[in-house]
Amino acid sequence: MALAGESRTSVFMVLQAALAALLTRLGAGDDIPLGTPVAGRGDDAVDQVVGFFVNTLVLRTDTSGDPTFRELLDRVRDTDLSAYDHQDLPFEHLVDVLSPTRSLSHNPLFQVLLSLDTTQQDALAALATTGLGVRLLDVTTGVAKLDLALELAEHRDADGTPAGLVGAAEYSADLFDEGTVALLVERFLRLLAALVADPGRRIGEVDVLSSRELDRVLVEWNDTPRSPVDRTFADYVAEHAADRPDHLAVESADEP
Repeated sequence: MALAGESRTSVFMVLQAALAALLTRLGAGDDIPLGTPVAGRGDDAVDQVVGFFVNTLVLRTDTSGDPTFRELLDRVRDTDLSAYDHQDLPFEHLVDVLSPTRSLSHNPLFQVLLSLDTTQQDALAALATTGLGVRLLDVTTGVAKLDLALELAEHRDADGTPAGLVGAAEYSADLFDEGTVALLVERFLRLLAALVADPGRRIGEVDVLSSRELDRVLVEWNDTPRSPVDRTFADYVAEHAADRPDHLAVESADEP
């Protein structure tokens, strides 16, 4: 929250920037579209209408040039504020206008969703004042709508003091297994903690892998000792030339 206030962003924007940085580091490119749900009654004409008004907003994050996290937050703030100005544009209409190549295997325009609920505990507290006993129930359909969805909510202590975030990950079992998603969440939290602690660091400078993963890649997987040999590279070239004397050895432009 401190970094969000200092950088004139929101907690959601900090999370979005960190998630986009992670996806870039994992090979998703430097133009990261993330979906997020938006809800509200921006038009006075619907004030008396009963219903749940929700839309999906696509937020693009430009991570090119290996920016510092502070620079990335500036990009996210500018892009998001512009996008929120048009949050009432129905997602379905946007898809129709852009007419992207459609596939039954994934959602159009974005495949990863990030949501942050900042009103959940306030709503529960308001209901509790009516004398009702209220508790949250996890409801799941058993079917993932997207490749990956990270759904987070602000958590507070009994006295209302902020106490971090809680959340869950929903994923397509055709693409991920539980272990892979758990590892992705661990990397997200590691990257987020490092970048928030030092927002002046470039997103490419932070280790995505844990020390255990680094040891496995750099030490275990490279533990392939071979017996020393007396032959040199020139010996192998001479052997190859003797076996195939008619083969082309060197070519410069069009001249052999």
